[in-house]
Amino acid sequence: MAYKYCVAENWGKGFIDHSESATIGFAGFPGNVWRIPANNKAANLWVFKVAGSFKTKEEAQAIVDAEVATAQANWDALPEEQKADSTRPTNIVLE
Repeated sequence: MAYKYCVAENWGKGFIDHSESATIGFAGFPGNVWRIPANNKAANLWVFKVAGSFKTKEEAQAIVDAEVATAQANWDALPEEQKADSTRPTNIVLE
């Protein structure tokens, strides 16, 4: 399946409603990056509803990479006893 990417800040309830969830098939990533199906009218309408901005796959990947790198640096800076309670964030590769 072909995908498009956008950046939109999740404001909570109503950001994605039940009917949108059922018809679009979202995937969210760090940095408020959202993957949506390409050539999907409902997905395009949702992007405009949430005041999102479309990104190329490369732009979206750069945003995700920066967020993951920050999370990894924060985890690396934790004391060893706190690291035992969690795992280091892993890199994410967009489809």
